[in-house]
Amino acid sequence: MEPATHPSNLTIRPATPADVPALLALIRELAEYERLLDAVTADEAMLHEALFGARPAAEAVLGREGDAIVGFALWFHNFSTFVGRRGLYLEDLYVRPEYRGRGYGEALLAHLGRVALERGCVRLEWAVLDWNRRAIDFYQGMGAVPMSEWTVYRVMGDRLVSLAARARA
Repeated sequence: MEPATHPSNLTIRPATPADVPALLALIRELAEYERLLDAVTADEAMLHEALFGARPAAEAVLGREGDAIVGFALWFHNFSTFVGRRGLYLEDLYVRPEYRGRGYGEALLAHLGRVALERGCVRLEWAVLDWNRRAIDFYQGMGAVPMSEWTVYRVMGDRLVSLAARARA
């Protein structure tokens, strides 16, 4: 996909292997903002493999204003069994605090909307922390609706190991 130009000279372009250190720094900034920095165990090698390895698990774009990286979006495809088509799941969208209020978050989200449509996706979805009112208001202002009738479940760590142990070999 060609780089796109957005408000105030924002350029959005696909991440490259050389961007991995900057992406990891942005991920850590986001985690700190979300009060989850201690949950970040990813390192540059893991992120490089996930984005650029033999079987990439995710994709990312960077937003830049001149030489400054102002934010990023990272996503992967999911699938709707009911519709029989894939969707796009936004794992993270982050704009550095000093660049907020300039339309960059909107431009990154709109870019992902375009990617989703170009790829024939039936939906674009993500999760947001329930205390993050600023993000909730932003997303609702962009036309997103909460999926309040759904509850997200997760199995990880020792519980994932225990679950897997129940499988027949």
